[in-house]
Parts: sequence; structure tokens; C-alpha cells
Amino acid sequence: MYIVCSDLEGVFVPEIWINVAIQTGIDELKLTTRDISDYDVLMKKRLGLLTENDLTIHDIKKVISVLKPLPGAFEFLNRLRSNLQLIIVSDTFAEFADPLMEQLGRPTLFCHNLTIDENGAITDYNLRQKNAKENVVKALQSLNYKVIAIGDSYNDIPMLRKADHGILYNPPDNVIDEHPDLPVISTYDKLEVFISGLVKAG
Repeated sequence: MYIVCSDLEGVFVPEIWINVAIQTGIDELKLTTRDISDYDVLMKKRLGLLTENDLTIHDIKKVISVLKPLPGAFEFLNRLRSNLQLIIVSDTFAEFADPLMEQLGRPTLFCHNLTIDENGAITDYNLRQKNAKENVVKALQSLNYKVIAIGDSYNDIPMLRKADHGILYNPPDNVIDEHPDLPVISTYDKLEVFISGLVKAG
């Protein structure tokens, strides 16, 4: 039996931090897991920038409140979930993701959370567990599921490698170049056909 594990940002919704960067004019916040492979380094840089610029969770939520799923994402997920179980496995945070998950029809989400003080300042981030994406795949495989994993960034690679089938969806060239053996798919229609073929092949 197959189950699908997919990343969220860059696959079904816009990159939240990039949009925060655009709205605030802080270009360094445009860096994502597509650019920096070490998630801890990336998050510490982000938190430092928030502190330096007096940005709070309320400022970030204002940006998120106007974001919409990527075109076709909602429809694709509806079709996918009519045939397969799906878990969104993301390095985002529950405090960010909720309005976007509502727009996607609330698929199951495994992610992290933030530490926020009484003034709304984000003081730390808390991983649900280390190597969370890869560990989700391991756990599902221990339950006799075959896992199809979808992602676009460096932090998705352990999940894609551990899965029975890993798929890069619209990744940047640097990720493609470093992982040339992984299939690359660029549209939801092609992704749907590819997943259907995997399931039929068993």
C-alpha cells in the first residue's frame, strides 16, 4: 500500500520567508533550504534578522494572511487524496502554516513550532524531532507502507532518499545538479501521471 509524503513550501504554497523578505525589504530573508542545506544555520540567521529588525510573529502573520496556494495545488491535492493517503511533512511551523493548510483543505501536517514571548517576538524554534522528514518515512515503512516522497529543496533530500520513490518537484538547478538521479517533475498534471504509474506498477 502506498502513501505520499510531500513538502509544503515551493510544492503547494509559496515560500513564506521569501514573501516576508519582499514585504519587509530584508533581502537576506530570501534565503531558504534551496540555498542553505544546514537548517539550523538557516534558522539562526533568520531569527537573528527578525531580532535586528524588530519583526514579530504578528508581522509575519500579516504576510501569510494574503498568501494563496500555488495555482492548481488545491485541485491536485483533492484528486490525489481521493486515491491515496497524504501527509504534508514540512520544516515550517504550526504558527505559520495554519491559514495555508485551511486553504488546501486541511491535509495532515507534520511540522515544527516556535517559541514566542509575550510581545510576539520569536525567540527560538523547536524541532518536532531531529531528521523529522526522513523519520516520518522510516516510521511509515515500518508499518508496511511504500512511500512516495515529493520535495524541492536540500532539506527534502533525506526524505526522498529514504522513500521507495523520491521525486523532485520544481527544484532549483543547484539541487538538480547535485542529485541528477532523482526524477524531476515540473507540473501537477505530470506529477499526477507519474504517481499513478508508480502505484500501478506496485
